[in-house]
Amino acid sequence: MSSITAESRHALIKVHATSANDTGSPEVQVALISARISMLTEHLKIHAKDFHSRRGLLMLVGRRRRLLDYLKGKSQARYEALIAKLGLRR
Repeated sequence: MSSITAESRHALIKVHATSANDTGSPEVQVALISARISMLTEHLKIHAKDFHSRRGLLMLVGRRRRLLDYLKGKSQARYEALIAKLGLRR
């Protein structure tokens, strides 16, 4: 299982950043976590009995959920824009 490459990480940060040097806004964090979730999901399709990775996936989903709830409380417009941009169900 490979992780997110540095180039793809920088590309995600550049796309979702709210300002020039933004790397920690909820939008960026959710985008990075979503990329990791999709990679882990593909991994688990092949390795169905990898329960350690499954636990990591569930923890990432919970972290993304908490960040999205935080963003929804701070700004409904930013939340809806991010959901639309990433194509998340909710």
